[in-house]
Amino acid sequence: MKNYNINKGIGRTVEFKGLKAQYLFIFAGGLLGVLLLVMILYMANVNSYVCLIIGILLSLLIIFQTFRLNKKYSEHGLMKRSAKKKHPQFIICRKAVKRYVKFNSKRVIR
Repeated sequence: MKNYNINKGIGRTVEFKGLKAQYLFIFAGGLLGVLLLVMILYMANVNSYVCLIIGILLSLLIIFQTFRLNKKYSEHGLMKRSAKKKHPQFIICRKAVKRYVKFNSKRVIR
C-alpha cells in the first residue's frame, strides 16, 4: 500500500499532488458526485458501457478543470474571482453637477 505525503507546515494550507486548499474539496466532491451518478445510472438499468464512458469522461473533466483552476487562480483565487463578480465595473453618477457644488447664497464674504 502506498503512503502519500500531505505537505503541511505551520500556518500553511494543505497541499496534495499540487492541489491546494479548496481545490482538494472540489476535486474530492466532484469525483464523489461522479461516482454517485454512475451508481444511480447503473441501478436505473442503463447500459454498463454507457455508465462507464460517462463516468470516465466526467472524471477526466473534473480532474483537468480542477488542476487548471488551481494553476490559474492559485490558493485564494476562487474567492477573489467570486468577490470580483460582486464589485461594479464602474460607478455611474446620475446627479446633476449643481447638486455636488454647495453654494450658500446667505453667506457672502465682504
